[in-house]
Amino acid sequence: MNLINKIPTEFYKLFASKYRAYYQKFLLAIYGETSKSYSLLGLTEEECKCIMNENIADMVLEWSEEQADEEGEFLTRANMASVCLKNLENWGWLHRDYDETLNQYVVSFPEYSRLYVELFEKLFSEEGNRERESVLAVYSHLYTYSSDMEKNNDILKSAWNTSRTLVQMLANMQEGIRGYFDELSKQKSFLGIQEVLVKEINNSDSRKYAILTTTDSFYRYKEAVKELIEKNLGENEKRRQSFMKKRLQFEKDSPQYARNERAIELCEEAMDIIYRIEREFDTIERRYNKLIEQKTIFANRAAARIRYLLMEGVAEEDGTVAFVNLLNQSSKREEILAKLAAGMGMTERYREVTDKSMYRQKNTDKEKFTPATVKEIPVEDEGLEEFILKPLYTQKEIRDFRRKNEKAGEFIVTENTVQSIEDLEKLFFVWQEVTERAESDADVAIEEEVETKGFKFSKLRIKEK
Repeated sequence: MNLINKIPTEFYKLFASKYRAYYQKFLLAIYGETSKSYSLLGLTEEECKCIMNENIADMVLEWSEEQADEEGEFLTRANMASVCLKNLENWGWLHRDYDETLNQYVVSFPEYSRLYVELFEKLFSEEGNRERESVLAVYSHLYTYSSDMEKNNDILKSAWNTSRTLVQMLANMQEGIRGYFDELSKQKSFLGIQEVLVKEINNSDSRKYAILTTTDSFYRYKEAVKELIEKNLGENEKRRQSFMKKRLQFEKDSPQYARNERAIELCEEAMDIIYRIEREFDTIERRYNKLIEQKTIFANRAAARIRYLLMEGVAEEDGTVAFVNLLNQSSKREEILAKLAAGMGMTERYREVTDKSMYRQKNTDKEKFTPATVKEIPVEDEGLEEFILKPLYTQKEIRDFRRKNEKAGEFIVTENTVQSIEDLEKLFFVWQEVTERAESDADVAIEEEVETKGFKFSKLRIKEK
């Protein structure tokens, strides 16, 4: 019976749930702890609830409003683990069984559920399974088979499956690059191009591509894999010939003859698998070279798109061009242009200038511009020098002055604050800095005026919020 027929109908409710991500994380956490359970049947229900509560503590949920699950039961921080565990059991994701040794109910994963949970684990994982899509894995399988005394054909089947997966991975990379070509061509700004390039760099295919070209370099193991293929083919042919010669030494229908015939079949099967691996590896080489070529084309297209934006710009983002396009489509074009001319105060009626417009010489009847000598106007001394702040102070000196007059983080001006003209100027700079700061969040209070030692100033309080 196929596993698809064992899945209950309620199983798929998880994917329609608004808490789908939480259910998936709960399943992953329980699945990861099953190997550590003391019970051979699985975790107990209480252990599952504890694991789920630990995950709930790390989740961001708004509990101020009432939350209801798909079955209509209200969720709280206290009962969420119990409700979710009950739903997972009712939907068929978890199997509930009674353990007489523990005298408790234990929870296990059905076979079809394990397949989905393992898929969730791969989807949530950022690294992914590098081993099953690796040239190094193909090399390892072939080398292991070459060194194996029993010549187990399952090793070659693993190498063949790995080669097929690697071919599919390279094909997926090519499709992904083709998709990025389309996205890149639609971008109309530098920010859009940057987003496409960043997504292409950070996606899983690019990370696997980086593995192929660095630690798992295809060109590093390509020749070694071909040598192992030739070596294993030669060794299997020699073994098959030796078994063919031994066939004549045994009587038919004897156990020795049956074992010898089985050995010949295994040799032929191994040679057939090795030939398949060789064909897959040739496909890998072609797709790998094509992928490198596509990467280069993609980089060139990105550079060309950037150069185009630098030279031409984007017509759709130009407000003037958009306005002209709207005018061309409007039935009230003349009325809009008349109001626009009146509002802008044009001295001459607008006219459309095109490539076919007649050239008209500029009017030369007007008087030529002759620069005149600027007469110097004497400026009377109005005694404004005393109001100009001549001394210049560094930010450190102003901060020291402010810190000197602070109490409990509050700047307070008293009668003793200003002892000289320099102190008065520093006070002015402190007040100016606080009031001119647009993002200032300080409370500024100006109190009564004070006159001391010939200086007249207002008391000031500055307190940072």
